[in-house]
Amino acid sequence: MASSFQELHSVLPLLLFNLVPLFLLSGQELAFASFAISFAGADHTIAVGNMEAEALLTWKASLHNQSQAVLSSWTGGSPCDWTGIYCNEAGSVINISLSNSRLKGTLQSLNFSSIPNLVEIHLFGNSLYGTIPSYIANLSKLTFLQLDLNDISGSIPSEISSLTSLGFLALSENLITGSIPQEIGMLNSLSYLDLSYNKLSGAIPASIGNLSNLKRLYLHGNELSGSIPQEIGLLTALNTLHLSENNLTGAIPTSIGKLTKLASLMLYNNGLSGALPIEMNNISALKTFQIKSNRFVGHLPQDICLGGLLENISASDNNFTGPIPKSLRNCSSLIRVRLEKNQLTGNLADDLGINPRLNYLDLSDNKFYGKLPSKWEGFLRLSTLKISSNNISGQIPPNLGNATVLQVIDLSSNHIVGGIPKELGKLKLLELFLNDNQLSGGIPHEIMVSDLERLNLAANSLSGSIPERLGACSKLLTLNLSNNSFKSSIPPEIGNLHFLVNLDLSRNLLMDNIPSQLGELQMLETLNLSLNKLSGTIPISFNNLVSLTTVNISYNELEGPVPNIKAFQDASFDALRNNKGLCGNATGLKACVSPKTNRTARKMGYKIITLIVLPVLGGLFLFIFLLGGLFILRHKTKSRKSRSGDEHCIDIFKSCGLQDGKMLYRDIIKATEDFSSNCCIGVGGYGIVYKAVLPTGQVIAIKKLHQSQDGKTSNLKAFRSEIRALSDVRHRNIVKLYGFCSHPKNSFLIYEYVERGSLKMILSKDEKAMELDWKKRLNIVKGIANALCYMHCDCSPPIVHRDISSNNVLLDLEYEAHVSDFGTARLLMPDSSNWTSFAGTLGYVAPELAYTMKVDKKCDVYSFGVVTLEIIMGRHPASIISSLSSAASATSSPTSSTIDRCTPFVDIIDQRLPPPQNEVAEFVVYIARLAFACLCGNPQSRPTMQQISMKLISRWSHLAKPFSMVELGELLGHEDVIV
Repeated sequence: MASSFQELHSVLPLLLFNLVPLFLLSGQELAFASFAISFAGADHTIAVGNMEAEALLTWKASLHNQSQAVLSSWTGGSPCDWTGIYCNEAGSVINISLSNSRLKGTLQSLNFSSIPNLVEIHLFGNSLYGTIPSYIANLSKLTFLQLDLNDISGSIPSEISSLTSLGFLALSENLITGSIPQEIGMLNSLSYLDLSYNKLSGAIPASIGNLSNLKRLYLHGNELSGSIPQEIGLLTALNTLHLSENNLTGAIPTSIGKLTKLASLMLYNNGLSGALPIEMNNISALKTFQIKSNRFVGHLPQDICLGGLLENISASDNNFTGPIPKSLRNCSSLIRVRLEKNQLTGNLADDLGINPRLNYLDLSDNKFYGKLPSKWEGFLRLSTLKISSNNISGQIPPNLGNATVLQVIDLSSNHIVGGIPKELGKLKLLELFLNDNQLSGGIPHEIMVSDLERLNLAANSLSGSIPERLGACSKLLTLNLSNNSFKSSIPPEIGNLHFLVNLDLSRNLLMDNIPSQLGELQMLETLNLSLNKLSGTIPISFNNLVSLTTVNISYNELEGPVPNIKAFQDASFDALRNNKGLCGNATGLKACVSPKTNRTARKMGYKIITLIVLPVLGGLFLFIFLLGGLFILRHKTKSRKSRSGDEHCIDIFKSCGLQDGKMLYRDIIKATEDFSSNCCIGVGGYGIVYKAVLPTGQVIAIKKLHQSQDGKTSNLKAFRSEIRALSDVRHRNIVKLYGFCSHPKNSFLIYEYVERGSLKMILSKDEKAMELDWKKRLNIVKGIANALCYMHCDCSPPIVHRDISSNNVLLDLEYEAHVSDFGTARLLMPDSSNWTSFAGTLGYVAPELAYTMKVDKKCDVYSFGVVTLEIIMGRHPASIISSLSSAASATSSPTSSTIDRCTPFVDIIDQRLPPPQNEVAEFVVYIARLAFACLCGNPQSRPTMQQISMKLISRWSHLAKPFSMVELGELLGHEDVIV
């Protein structure tokens, strides 16, 4: 084919040369000559088309099997008819668009020399690995190269400098190493360069200053070192510069002031230091300014909002001093201000001006002093106000209630005095932190708003009684009233807070009994009632606190047995000490002896002495004889049942491919120390979960069902449901059931051991949650969706889980999701009504179950939506769910609901992680839209899990605006996202 191509090139000049005398030919000769030229051109087109087809088919053959299935249309004929291939009018390939197509393989087998007219390559979001081949330089016409979100390794080839027509280059989120080649400065046409989130090292090359057309430069998330080159100031067309999350040092170069078109500057998480150059005041087009987590000193640029366009400033976690720049005080364009963790000073009453668009303000951990401003009417969109850990004095101004959309207030760790103004009750507060101040008086009833999720008033001088109205704050997750002077008793209405996770009432003057209603807090994890005057016994209802992990009831006047749950059994002596007479199975406590048993024993002793006389000895011997016979009979029956149970367990173990059943049963008993609390790793509504290491080294999880008081296995229905649901299920995202045993003494199920534990536990711990980055979280969402899709569509009959929650999603070492706990699962029988009793976890159950008990797949879809939002937000989305319900039932406009549709989505997501970037940000927005579609009040309008699973592997749309500008209202009402 190559020789034919060369021959054609040798013939064409001769044909063209002979065009001049064609007018001398006769009509027939002219027609023949024209035909000859047309034939030669057609032959050339066919030759090029064949070369391109052969190159593409060779590449397809090198890809993994699943990739070849995606390219099923790549068989024969013209490549122009193949999936993802686009041609020009002459029939030559100019565009390869196969983004998010699950391709797995390398680019080494793609002969770019055979596709010389290629203009665009779109291959992002696949599983391509290997290096970027140096012969990509042969694509002299290439203008667009997108290989981000793959597993490409190696270095950036210096030959890339030959792509002089290239305008768009995206290699982000790969495994690329080495330095940025100096030759990159030869790409004079480049306007977009994204090398973020790789493993690039070394310095930023000075040659980058040659890219005079560059508008966006993303180098963040690498290991770049050295200083920012002065040549960066030559990029006069630049409007976005992201250099954050590297190892850059030194000061910001003064030349950066020449970037007058710069709209977004992000330099956070580096080792940069020194003062900011005064030349930065020249950046009049600046919209986003982020230099957080560095070592900058000196003052912030005074004229940073001189252009009147600044929307986002984040200079947190530095060493800036001095006041807030004057240009910020009345900067009407501001939306987000984050200046926390600096050494800024100044009188706050003077430094805060009027910012009508301001949505987020954080000045925490500085040295501001003075009183809070008294006028807040101008803050029309402020939803978050954080000024903790400063030297603020005076009282909380009642006019703060005029900032009508305010949802988060954190004024903790200051010197604020006076009472809590009741005017705060006008706000739809989600979080209120006023702890560690000098507040006095009682808690106003007005601030007990229904949307409140976190309330911390600890370490003040508050007094009076704890308001009963607290029980109306049904979404409360955290309640801390410790270290005050509250008197009277604990209001039983606190038992209505079914979502409560942390409760701290310690260091007060509370008295009387602990209300039994607290035993209804089944999501409670931390309880501290220490250093009060509580008396009486601990309510028996505390045995229902299955989620409780930490407890402290020390320094009270409590007596009687402690609850028989893990939190009390594992509590230290310091957590139980200095009470009146506690007893039970806990560290440092004596075993409980029942007074009733002692009295009964003494009475029986007296009766025996008086009744044992000679006339009844014969009758007594006869009774003993009959009793002995009955005992022997029962013993034989029990032995037969025990052997039957053992044999049953043996058969089950063998059927699951495990080792000898009898031996395995003994190994499990030994490995769990006869189901000792020392091996317990979790407690659920139907049983206790233990970790067992078998002699073979295999680690398994054992769920032993709770036993009732008569010794029989309780929740037998749940036991059978789980066996029936999981016996034939095999899916990578569903926990594996190895076997089960229905022994009369111990009934349990044997599972694979999933190392990292529940998603709920990880999200509740800051350190672990920060390890769960956006990529991992999105993969968890995919895993849950795949599991539910399999259960709903690939199982016969279909399985409905009915209890999808973050507590029932387990993560392995690779952060892969495994859906667990099928105790409430139901098989959907086609000839059955599928009605059921209530099941599930509060906060995750579909609303229609309040008025109907019919099992339906759409119940799982709703729960999936809740868990997905929880993964994105880092906490349970109780307030958003409630707002959606209110908006759906309201007769007024949507703006009347408790959701502020103008709230930036970036304020809703988990604040412990840096905001997602580029394609990851697009995917987060896309998944959030899917989640909201799942929460639709009408079950029939929710998507199916099959639709969701398919959408998660398909192409999502680009954002029409920066991620920081996306508002919550744009994500709602998008059921059409499935279409």
